[in-house]
Amino acid sequence: MTAFDDLLAYDHTTQALGQVAGRLGWDQETMMPRGAAAQRGEEMAAMESVLHARRTAPQVGEWLASIDADALDAVGAAKLREIRRSYERASKVPADLAATIARVTSTAQGKWAEARQADDYAAFAPVLAEVIGLKREEGAALASGGDIYDAMLEDYEPGTTGADLEAMFGALRPGLTELRAAILEKPAPKGVTGQFDEAAQLELSTVLAKAFGYDLGHGRIDKAVHPFSSGSGNDVRITTRTNPDDPFNCFYSTIHEVGHACYEQNIDDAFLLSPLGRGVSMGVHESQSRIYENQLGRSRAFTGWLYGQMRDAFGDFGIGDEDAFYAAVNRVSNGYIRTEADEVQYNLHVLLRFDLERALMAGDLHVSDLEAAWNDRFEVDFGYAVDKPSNGVLQDVHWSVGLFGYFPTYSLGNVYAGCLNEALRAAVPDLDAQLAQGETGQATGWLRDNLQQHGSLYAPREVIELASGQTPGPSPLLAYLQDKFTHIYDL
Repeated sequence: MTAFDDLLAYDHTTQALGQVAGRLGWDQETMMPRGAAAQRGEEMAAMESVLHARRTAPQVGEWLASIDADALDAVGAAKLREIRRSYERASKVPADLAATIARVTSTAQGKWAEARQADDYAAFAPVLAEVIGLKREEGAALASGGDIYDAMLEDYEPGTTGADLEAMFGALRPGLTELRAAILEKPAPKGVTGQFDEAAQLELSTVLAKAFGYDLGHGRIDKAVHPFSSGSGNDVRITTRTNPDDPFNCFYSTIHEVGHACYEQNIDDAFLLSPLGRGVSMGVHESQSRIYENQLGRSRAFTGWLYGQMRDAFGDFGIGDEDAFYAAVNRVSNGYIRTEADEVQYNLHVLLRFDLERALMAGDLHVSDLEAAWNDRFEVDFGYAVDKPSNGVLQDVHWSVGLFGYFPTYSLGNVYAGCLNEALRAAVPDLDAQLAQGETGQATGWLRDNLQQHGSLYAPREVIELASGQTPGPSPLLAYLQDKFTHIYDL
């Protein structure tokens, strides 16, 4: 065997152990007894210690030094690139720091959930401060004198900087705020009425998951406070949630997570448990979940089909026809929760978080001032006050588990989805006729063939450019939103 073969065999085991660690996280969110939180923290820390030791092992450095990248084919060179990147980043972080972060964030997640339920930010603030201190220490090690936040972004969107995102979001914000203002001057469409049985919601959410190509033979759907997707290859699991007053919460959370899951399930089998066997970035991942959820799932054509499915499942729910149902699904209204926000306002929620977490990592904003800073910014952006912490600073799990640099990838994914949607519509001109029958196969097949199957073979922006034929920018997303909501609201 060559040094490259030895490296890949070693990495295969590391990848498999990483999947085991991910399964512990899935269990913590879905089935773990609440009293097991402290022990789970120790288990996660132990797994992180093992993984960190493998990723930084001396023999990995020796193999990397001895391999000639020019002698490899494109797939081999990409695998080498990803392993080298992982090795160099992991080698900068002390092993005890990596284990401590895993332990503290596992515990912090439980404390966040308790504080959120009690609407008590003060109860969460001390452990959040501890998490931020550890992440800033990690960021400083990774940055090697550079920008801490940029170093953190590398974990979620390699090759992107805070300045890049600031420029993109600066171009995005005016169009969103202008469109939002115009819409909110119009009468709001009628929403659904009645109570929606949980079992019926979950049954229809499974129908939707299958309609979008989710393979339940290699996955499962469970409930969680915060919907998410976990795993890759042959074991990709999703969660959803239900609300008796709002079935769309369940249905569109499911479609969103199916977008993530199908990305992982559709990666080339040859990349299984290799450094290419996962989505290349969170921005690209989010492009898949958002295009499934919005450009496909909230389209006039698909909602026409969904209307019939809901009538069969729930009977009369106060909406008289397909056009009114389309407007209800895409209703723009005031609200606090990012995950429940409409397409027009969603990115404004993300931009708020992006600015706050950059300030936290830079040391310009302290944890003791975070709740007030959040509330002040929210009132400026949305025009009304946050009523309680669970609708404000405590609504998202991300900061409790140390995911700083993750939030902006949501809006980046929307920008990517706008570019992909233009290309998809050109490639499948009769797409709406198919969606009107609940058929998504050509759309999801196009995404599989042009993007998903590649896993991490290409860099994030490179794979978007290859699939969409254009350099990623906010114009296609803004044009799509303007056209869609002009028709719905008769602007």
